[in-house]
Amino acid sequence: MRPGMKSILNYDLSTRRWLLIIMLLAVVLRIGASFYLGNELLTPQQTRVWDQVSYNALALSILDGRGYSFDRYWYPFTQANTPTAHWSFVYPLYLAGIYALTGFVPLVARVVQAVISGVLCAWLLFRLGRRLFGEPVGLLAAAAGAVYLYFIYHDAALMTESFFILGVLAMLDLSLEIAGHEQLSKSQWLVLGAVMGITALLRQSILLWLPFHFAWLVWACRRNPSLRWWQPALSLAVMVILILPWTVRNYLVYSAFLPLNSNAGYALYAANHPNHGIHFDQDYVAPLPDDLKNQGLNEAQWNTALTRRGLEFILTDPQRYALLSLSRVGIFFNFWFSPESSTLSNLMRLLSFGVYLPFFLIGLVRSLPERRRASLIYLFAVVYSLMHILTWASIRYRLPVDAAMMPFAALAVFEIYRWARSLLNKQARAAREIPSS
Repeated sequence: MRPGMKSILNYDLSTRRWLLIIMLLAVVLRIGASFYLGNELLTPQQTRVWDQVSYNALALSILDGRGYSFDRYWYPFTQANTPTAHWSFVYPLYLAGIYALTGFVPLVARVVQAVISGVLCAWLLFRLGRRLFGEPVGLLAAAAGAVYLYFIYHDAALMTESFFILGVLAMLDLSLEIAGHEQLSKSQWLVLGAVMGITALLRQSILLWLPFHFAWLVWACRRNPSLRWWQPALSLAVMVILILPWTVRNYLVYSAFLPLNSNAGYALYAANHPNHGIHFDQDYVAPLPDDLKNQGLNEAQWNTALTRRGLEFILTDPQRYALLSLSRVGIFFNFWFSPESSTLSNLMRLLSFGVYLPFFLIGLVRSLPERRRASLIYLFAVVYSLMHILTWASIRYRLPVDAAMMPFAALAVFEIYRWARSLLNKQARAAREIPSS
């Protein structure tokens, strides 16, 4: 721990009490956002979270006994009353469970999610920050996440973002715990595999990150004499066991191999469609290819066909793809005012990422003495950002990176506090040394 790190905790309240206060603040703010969004799903303040309409429709379909299907044609290629694999399988189950108890009351689902996210996000950020830079930074990281406007808003939106971010934080924290243990246990790898599997069921894009994650974990544990080859394999096996039932379901439905969801192909195709030119438009809905429309393709076949078409767009004109990807950088890291956005969107951008970005950068620089320990977070931030810059960029897809960066913002605040306190102490000593006249 850095010298003087405990000085910020010289209060009457214990660390646990401070953490409880932060959790309470996080929950109150998120419940407030839940009531602000209310029971409606298509209000002007929710234009960026309209995926919740699809998740709600799937939840109601499950309760009606129709499974994962829609009662009408649904974006982007799901026919009416046919099984779909386009959306997360797990999140509609959460909504269906709430609605089974309360009836169709989205506000209740928002409030329950707000409580879960407020408590767990603060706890995980505290654990992650403490593990990286010490207990005071852990508390500051929890506080920073508690008041982050993007988190408050999306924790009240009925989409996968909230629980997915919790999964990402838990993966990072568990992996750092494993890397720091002298004696590795089977239970650690089992829990890590379970978290990875649940996170993948919330959003399959995390599967692209996992090879990097496992590679880092093996590298970090390479000198640990208790490391065995089967331990990472155990995590992988648990993850596969959680995903496998849905793979089997997809094979029975589509008579084709579809590991999880059918959205990757359309995302690759739509994100790189020639109609974008060299300027990516995250709101553009790319039309399905005319030559594929009348072939009676099921979702697994659509996923394969659109993956091929998306790769063709890239390989046919790699220069355009490079420029198009470059344009996505500004969208992914956008924090400035935009006249096309609503007042709420502009405020969230400016008062969340816009305010936090300098602290993220300062924290990254100040973390370099602990770069070995923080290397997993560096790697995640780079790889996960590139994943979306090279495919589909959106601010909400950046939020897991924002969450992982909270300990660095906290470290920056703590270092600024130490610097200011040291400066004030020097000035006070200098004043005492001046002889009185």
